[in-house]
Amino acid sequence: MCPITLCRMYGYDQNPGAQQQMGGGYEQPLYPEPSPPSLADAVRAFTTGSLSAEDFQQIFATSKVYCPRGDNPGFLALHNTQQPVIPMFTTLKELRRYAGKESKYFVITGAEVIDLLPTGYGFVLDMEGDHRMVFDAKAVEQMVDFAMRRMYG
Repeated sequence: MCPITLCRMYGYDQNPGAQQQMGGGYEQPLYPEPSPPSLADAVRAFTTGSLSAEDFQQIFATSKVYCPRGDNPGFLALHNTQQPVIPMFTTLKELRRYAGKESKYFVITGAEVIDLLPTGYGFVLDMEGDHRMVFDAKAVEQMVDFAMRRMYG
């Protein structure tokens, strides 16, 4: 057999962007698309100035956010700050660093955070992390406005 036939037989092709035929007719890219940056990566990039506010918010909206919880449903708020803030974390590891290994938590998306956060509250991402980010109530209002403009024009 010629090398091209062998390559095609084993799912390879000379075209790197080509898709290979899998059993049952399912096609899978030979080289998967790169995954979007994690929320932790976006926080680092935003705090160092290498990511715009709009790009950060787009990543935040679709990312998982880990929130500590009590016995009742809802956010736990810190009131010993200038404005009440809700601690949130980019990873379970960051949450555990703050609240301990046995802490209770729930996971929602950033878009749900923006939708469900009580009026007048801000939030802080990765309180114990190297790249802590604080969003006061005014910043949250701006995030809501940005989300509404994107959604409804």
